[in-house]
Amino acid sequence: MLKIKIQKINKDIKIPNYAHSGDAGIDLYSAEENYVLKSGEYKGFVTGIKMEISRGYVGLVWDKSGLALKHCIKTMGGVIDSTYRGEIIVILINLGKKDYRVKKNTKIAQMLFQKAEEAEIKEVKSLSNTKRGERGFGSSGIR
Repeated sequence: MLKIKIQKINKDIKIPNYAHSGDAGIDLYSAEENYVLKSGEYKGFVTGIKMEISRGYVGLVWDKSGLALKHCIKTMGGVIDSTYRGEIIVILINLGKKDYRVKKNTKIAQMLFQKAEEAEIKEVKSLSNTKRGERGFGSSGIR
């Protein structure tokens, strides 16, 4: 089992945890005292924790589905590398029409841990051909 070390830098903040046995992600909590995220606004919210993710893994920050559905709150920029040792900051954007209040220890996001293979990068003069080729957006017939 993967072990994640967490260091509290804000003693009053909840430690991330799985809400239910078998959940894919741990809940991340805001360390902000009281902030109103206005409609259309984005902001980085501190979590009051640092973590040590094992080499070969990555922490991916994702939306809380309830916040997305009920309040149109979306996460942004959610890749936490195994080499990062700073405070975990969650960037939220309010895509809704109403302001959203974030209080201390409010669940604001979830983090999933996944294996992250380090790739060897090699520049080449050309790539192999495929049936699809360079056809991109809409190439499968769905626009």
